[in-house]
Amino acid sequence: MKPVLVTGASGFLGWHVARLLLEEGFPVRALVRKGSAVPGLAVEMREGDLRDARSVQQAIQGCDYVFHVAADYRLWARRPEEIFETNVRGTAQLLELASIEGIERFVYTSTVGCIGIPPDGIGTEETPVDVTQMAGAYKESKFLAEEVVLKIAAQGFPAVIVNPTAPVGERDAKPTPTGQMILDFLRGKMPAYIDTGLNIVDVEDVARGHLLAFEHGVAGERYILGGENLTMREILQLLAEESGGKAPRWKLPYSAAMGFAALSTAAAFVTGKAPRAPLDAVKMARKKMFVSSGKAERELGYRPAPARQGLAKAVRWFRANGYCR
Repeated sequence: MKPVLVTGASGFLGWHVARLLLEEGFPVRALVRKGSAVPGLAVEMREGDLRDARSVQQAIQGCDYVFHVAADYRLWARRPEEIFETNVRGTAQLLELASIEGIERFVYTSTVGCIGIPPDGIGTEETPVDVTQMAGAYKESKFLAEEVVLKIAAQGFPAVIVNPTAPVGERDAKPTPTGQMILDFLRGKMPAYIDTGLNIVDVEDVARGHLLAFEHGVAGERYILGGENLTMREILQLLAEESGGKAPRWKLPYSAAMGFAALSTAAAFVTGKAPRAPLDAVKMARKKMFVSSGKAERELGYRPAPARQGLAKAVRWFRANGYCR
């Protein structure tokens, strides 16, 4: 059997996708940056960079399938163009090489950030949205990359898109923004919260959703892979119950959060260190990211577990691995 190429297998979600593919009997080839690792998984390692055509070409040769999970997932960067170089140009380059190689199935990992959210409503794959509604370089770059995938799919290339919401769980080693929120709570560094909302899902369910999209998804279609829509207060209450801690009761006014984020982000351009509260992250928080995974449930057989399960796994894993000291 030919190997399946997984980009981003050294990251949080990509690791779980690679693990599940191995469990299903697929040999996995991982495209990783120099110095990265895929701990605990028997994968074939190929060093490279999405921006380097030669390394990508060498990694994709001999593969039938691709899971493109890798992305530059930063909500702040001193040079935002770096995010576009990886997420847009890198994706376009990978798709071009995949087409030349004759890849039979291409699963692209997008983000719920590219889903339209109606006022006080629930977003779906069909909710109207455009690039002007994308807050920050990360979301804009992922939206533009989606357009590249949809364009080549319309020309007959077998690419399907999945839009994960906010995955949580084990092995968030370089904490994602959602994982960092959980860590801040566990470390007692969250005295207040913003009135926002997220769709929380166990990362293992999202990985399973990738395989379901691979097996049953229609080329050129998008599938939201989410779990439960929860307000920030509800998320913190669940974390309190699972950790034995106390949820903050003070709701920070949005204007105050924006002011702090503006100062924090301005300081980051001076120090070079990522801001504690990126301005783009606070802008995103203004909108409750409530969506429905109904399409994936109907068409793929996707069945996510309660959000509490993923949050509990994250709490246990962070504590067991020394993140809360």
